[in-house]
Amino acid sequence: MSFVDAVREAVATIPAGAVASYGEVGAHLGLGPRQVGRAMSLLGEDVPWWRVVYADGTPASCHEGRAPALLAEEGTPMRGARVDLARARHHWPL
Repeated sequence: MSFVDAVREAVATIPAGAVASYGEVGAHLGLGPRQVGRAMSLLGEDVPWWRVVYADGTPASCHEGRAPALLAEEGTPMRGARVDLARARHHWPL
């Protein structure tokens, strides 16, 4: 399986209302955050890309800045313009 496919599968498991940072997705897969970012740039709209955020909770700015609205639609806990990571962080099963 390619690292792009691995990122696709991992991101698809993040439930609505939850998020993971690029680094957390990478740690789950044994990749670096930049590799995750590269893979994310190759994925289409069929993957919930808006559920992957920066380490400080800032939503992605790609896709014409739609991430904050999509996160709000899902009821993702926010602290101002950033995701409240303490409440919204996704944890993969061990």
